[in-house]
Amino acid sequence: MPQPKYRKIAVIGYRSVGKSSLTIQFVEGQFVDSYDPTIENTFNKMVSVNGQDFNLQLVDTAGQDEYSIFPQSHSMDIHGYVLVYSVTSNKSFEVVQVLHDKLLDMVGKIQVPTVLVGNKKDLHMERVIKPEEGKKLADSWGAAFMESSAKENETAVEVFKRIILEMEKADGNAAPEEKKCAVM
Repeated sequence: MPQPKYRKIAVIGYRSVGKSSLTIQFVEGQFVDSYDPTIENTFNKMVSVNGQDFNLQLVDTAGQDEYSIFPQSHSMDIHGYVLVYSVTSNKSFEVVQVLHDKLLDMVGKIQVPTVLVGNKKDLHMERVIKPEEGKKLADSWGAAFMESSAKENETAVEVFKRIILEMEKADGNAAPEEKKCAVM
């Protein structure tokens, strides 16, 4: 058996977009509706992707806004980023763009393994951001894109599998069959 690879992932975005719900859904397989603003939580989870085990450390960060000073800790030893906005909030979509810029400044790279996530896709009536808009933004970053609902375990798991694939790609370990991806 190959050794599990240790990977640290930061989940970042505006407040109330579902960062914690998404993370907890992935780690514990349950939807937590109660909203308690996160200070910062760290979760650990073992997951297997393409036959390789990954020991993930997920940093569920406090909600940021465009004025937040990007914490140094969010760029230290982080292998990949999950940037989350809510498809029901224009503000969160604007903020995620500012956070991405701050992130690149902090990391000092043009590109870091990133998945842009449009969360709360189950709230059809309240949607204001179209999937195409998210996709276009992610393409401009060279990032992966998907929409999710923290209420559905499947999409939460998918989000974290995607970031693993992005990190692997950055390490030059891309699995050939993962090159194409359909957004449902």
